[in-house]
Amino acid sequence: MSIELFEFTPVHTTSKLVEFEGEAVLQVIKSEKIMEFDENTYCKVEDISFHNGVIEVKVLSRLLPDAPDFARGFIGIAFRINKDDSSFESFYIRPTNGRVSDPIRKNRGTQYFSYPNYTFDYFRERGITDFESSADIGLDEWITIKAVIEDQTANFYVNDEETPTLIVNNLILGSEARGSIGLFVDIGTQGFFKDLKITSYD
Repeated sequence: MSIELFEFTPVHTTSKLVEFEGEAVLQVIKSEKIMEFDENTYCKVEDISFHNGVIEVKVLSRLLPDAPDFARGFIGIAFRINKDDSSFESFYIRPTNGRVSDPIRKNRGTQYFSYPNYTFDYFRERGITDFESSADIGLDEWITIKAVIEDQTANFYVNDEETPTLIVNNLILGSEARGSIGLFVDIGTQGFFKDLKITSYD
């Protein structure tokens, strides 16, 4: 579905429709909380209450000119966002990690986290690796990401692969959580989004 057909509210980001390779896409850049990781920094879809279903979108990530050395092109989706943006869950990708030779960094190509308490830093400090996985991705290329969410389970797919790239069987906010959907970016990312598809099961 064309990105132009959705209404968005930017949350700690700036966003605008731009022409990219001859089509209209949504550009999203973090505007506040600049140096804080895994925060509520997304462009939120208006008038939706999502519980179970499928979220699919094409994303392209570029590093901003002033991106810090640790920027990875962070880009993804947030879901089940509550009304005051104080709670949500997210899948995102790190395109610069997709094709590196370092196996540890490569296995951090994708990420699940739950805001506000269960960020990637929380998992890293405790040596929890269940919420990361590798993916064949890179900067400046269109990547299809898809999350299939049912109650407390979520399967995350990259580039139309039949097998999930990442499976989460214990979504931290629980099986009853519902809320909006957001197009997520983090530190140093100039993010582009198109072809957003949302299918609700209930």
